[in-house]
Amino acid sequence: MTNFVPENSLTTAFHAPTRISLRTNPAPIGSSLQPVGDAPFRGETDRTLALRQARDDDRGDERSIRPAPGPARRNVEVGLTAPEKVSISTDGTKKYLYRTSQNHFIESDLHPRRRPGDALHLVAGGCRMGCRFCATGRQGLQHSLSTNEILNQIGSLPERERLTNVVFMGMGEPLDNLDNLLPALEVLTSAWGFGWSPTRITVSTAGVASRLERFLEATQVHLAVSLHNPFPHERAEIMPVEKAWPIREVVEILRRYDFTHQRRVSFEYIVMSGLNDSPRHIRELCRLLDGIKCRINLIRFHKIPGSPYFSPDDRAMIAFRDALTAKGIHTTIRTSRGEDIQAACGLLSTAQNEAAQF
Repeated sequence: MTNFVPENSLTTAFHAPTRISLRTNPAPIGSSLQPVGDAPFRGETDRTLALRQARDDDRGDERSIRPAPGPARRNVEVGLTAPEKVSISTDGTKKYLYRTSQNHFIESDLHPRRRPGDALHLVAGGCRMGCRFCATGRQGLQHSLSTNEILNQIGSLPERERLTNVVFMGMGEPLDNLDNLLPALEVLTSAWGFGWSPTRITVSTAGVASRLERFLEATQVHLAVSLHNPFPHERAEIMPVEKAWPIREVVEILRRYDFTHQRRVSFEYIVMSGLNDSPRHIRELCRLLDGIKCRINLIRFHKIPGSPYFSPDDRAMIAFRDALTAKGIHTTIRTSRGEDIQAACGLLSTAQNEAAQF
């Protein structure tokens, strides 16, 4: 949970104003705020205290965060941390590598398009879901990012003013870090924060059913479910999360929500040759998703070291897409980007974390 603590429980507290220079830190002030400690937020006033004080105490090109007197006094973590490394693909994709407060490495991808960029972000350092096809799963969970560390990936981007969409996907399970994700989404979508429309944001999940309803009730952002196989026993072999939260249970929860208006639900499907791309998989996908207004995103498998899986050729991908489309499910093939800079989930940070151990 994003929390506050009494001043005397930390070695560092706001005895004097903490100044943030807009010359060197021009990102929206909300992106650099992260309360810390053990006591929970108490309403909108607590969540926006430092943000509002920073705006109200504007001093030209600098802003101050001043502590309120008495019980309203708060400790917050402020400031942006620049990425340690950026890799640029021949197709324009950029991968940013960050060092966390616990000295682990995390990554985010920026996917430029004809219109301004679409950033791929993450909400954990590593992942405990253990998906067999994912490099991040090999790391295990290093630690869940704080709300500030999540927002830092937006605020510290040189291209932050050009962002049109943000996707929380690819390195770590977002719903596994829901207590820090929800405040980040609130900052992004609130009028007092970044003021973004929820339709600019997509959150992915492997299917943590126990937290899915809370997420759907608390936000209006888009949802992407990592499906990858419609048969429970086959899915469990590549996604251990199936054993704890079956995909059929996830789908039944989704049936109770309306995705016919602005909010969308999509299903991510990494196509692995000979594993999940047969006609029977197509038939079972149609049965599983019957009655849900959704889209299936087909994804080519990015090879990771030691993996036995590989992606089918373009002709097979197109045939799989067309078969699903013919059965009434809107299906697209996601463009693969950044393969020359290890832009697949977790490849770069895994290599960096392994190197740091030696």
